[in-house]
Amino acid sequence: MKKMAPLVLAATLAAFLAPQAQAAGSTFPTPSGSKPVGTTIKVGSSGYDGGMQRFYGTGALGSGGQGEDQGPIFQLADGATLKNVVLGAPAADGVHCLGTCTLTNVWWEDVGEDAATFKGTSSSQTMTISGGGARKASDKVFQHNGPGTMIIRNFQVDDFGKLYRSCGNCKTQHKRHVVLENVTAFSPGKSLVGINTNYGDTARFSRITIVGDSSKKIAICEKYQGVTSGEPKKIGTGADSTNCLYKSSDITYR
Repeated sequence: MKKMAPLVLAATLAAFLAPQAQAAGSTFPTPSGSKPVGTTIKVGSSGYDGGMQRFYGTGALGSGGQGEDQGPIFQLADGATLKNVVLGAPAADGVHCLGTCTLTNVWWEDVGEDAATFKGTSSSQTMTISGGGARKASDKVFQHNGPGTMIIRNFQVDDFGKLYRSCGNCKTQHKRHVVLENVTAFSPGKSLVGINTNYGDTARFSRITIVGDSSKKIAICEKYQGVTSGEPKKIGTGADSTNCLYKSSDITYR
C-alpha cells in the first residue's frame, strides 16, 4: 500500500474534520426591555423612538392569529416616524401607516398578520422602511393598500411568504410602486414582490442578495391581475421593461 505524503495527509484530515459551511441566517438585535401593548399606540408628527424595546400585543392585540381585522401595535399618522423598535410575538397587525411615514431600525421578530400596512389616499405619499428586518412571516411582510410608493432599503428578511404585496383585491384599487434597495433575503421564502400589472404597478430592484437559495426558488417579481372582489390571478413572473424593473446583475445569490 502506497503511503500518503505527510502534507497531503494533513490537508486531507483538515478538510474532513472542518465543519461544513452553511448559509448564515439573519441577525437580530437584543431588545433593551419588553413592553406589553393592549391598545394601539398612535404616533403623530413628533414621532416615536422605542429605545430598542420589544413591544408585543396583549388583550385584543394578543391573539397571535392571521385575522385581517386585527388592530396594529403602532398607527402612524401622515408625516410620522417610528424608530428603534422591536416587535415581538404576538405582534397583531404590526404597523399601520396612514400617509407618508418613515420606519427606521424597526425589527419584527415574528410577523403576525402583516408586519406593516401602507394605507392613505394620496398618490404622492411615500412609506420608507430604512434598516431593520423581519422574520417568520407565513404570508406577507409589507402590505400596500393605498396609492403611492413604498421604499424598502437596507433591510433583511428571513423565513417569509412575500416581502411586499400590492393589494390584490382591495375594494378600491390604485397604481402602486415599490423600490427595493440593498435588501438581503434568507431562504426559505416564496417571493420578494407581488404587483398588479393591470393597474400600472412598478417594482424596481437594486443590490438584492438572496442567501441559501441555490435552486433559485424565491421569485423576484410576481405579476398579478388585481381585482376589486374575488381573488387576483397570477399572470407571470420575472423582469420586463414595464413593471418588474431589474437586471440579472441586480440580484446576487450566495
